[in-house]
Amino acid sequence: MTDVEAAARRFVADVWNAGREESAYELVAADCPGLGGTGPAAMLAWHRDRRASFPDLRYKIVDVVATGTRVAVRWRAAGTQAGQFGPVPPTGRVVSYSGATFLRFDDDGRVVDVWSVNELFQMLQQLGVEMLPPLTPGEA
Repeated sequence: MTDVEAAARRFVADVWNAGREESAYELVAADCPGLGGTGPAAMLAWHRDRRASFPDLRYKIVDVVATGTRVAVRWRAAGTQAGQFGPVPPTGRVVSYSGATFLRFDDDGRVVDVWSVNELFQMLQQLGVEMLPPLTPGEA
């Protein structure tokens, strides 16, 4: 296992699953872009928000590919919605969805870039959110 692969696995285990905020400060660079800011604090804000919605949410690593300073992590997540999730009030429903996260590390082994894609549409369906078809041209 490469050092960046080990760091990526620790990132998922410590920051995503265990909520060990001190690990984010060790693993995430200060200039790493996040939602609404940069660095560990911005990343933690997103994870705190997600944990408030799904307190028992856990990620299982399905596959990891590492090359140089880059790591791709394919994962599966499951948890119970016990708090507000965007506009969706608590449902008590269990969701299960997949995704992939792409991490880039600096020479010190800290995350300097992260990008994720997941099955948000399927998650919302599992929560009972009804999706409307898009409007066709001329409809308003």
